[in-house]
Amino acid sequence: MLRILTAALTALMLTALPAAAQQLSLNTLSNYLNSIQSAESPFTQINSDGSISTGKILIKRPGKVRFEYNPPEQALVLAWSGAVYVFDRKVGGQPETYPLNQTPLSIILDRNVNLAQAGMVTGHQYDGTATIVTAQDPKRPEYGSIQMKFTGNPVELRQWVIRDGNGSTTTVVLGGLEKTSLPNSVFDVNRVR
Repeated sequence: MLRILTAALTALMLTALPAAAQQLSLNTLSNYLNSIQSAESPFTQINSDGSISTGKILIKRPGKVRFEYNPPEQALVLAWSGAVYVFDRKVGGQPETYPLNQTPLSIILDRNVNLAQAGMVTGHQYDGTATIVTAQDPKRPEYGSIQMKFTGNPVELRQWVIRDGNGSTTTVVLGGLEKTSLPNSVFDVNRVR
């Protein structure tokens, strides 16, 4: 009788406990990133010098992103047509321009994200609350890496840390990525005033 009661209590306790979170597979994370067509989120950015910026990020895959910074920042960062443009409205003039494929952000913005591709992922772990994946372009590892943090149930990208080719890091913490419809004109560098 005691054995039956113990077994019944054990079964009851196991069903009452929440399901333990687990490390998400690379295929699950790739499918999630590929499901994002366009989305936006508030963000907090921790720069390599320790300063903090906030704003709103707009993403439209493939290849487009817009970082709108809150005052007192006067920067605007756009990825459009294969390039990243950094506008400093305080200084004015022409933006700094970099090829998108020479930045780790291109991994998220790629037309078809495949984190299981050979040589792309250099780290894949679970910290007890989130799955953390460190990735690089396997053809161009010298351009740096991106470390992405995902929570599960449902899967959601929560943060990334970009380490550029010079070793500087920039952390972007998302405030809740929401899928939305965005026109291409939002990312068009020719419309920046």
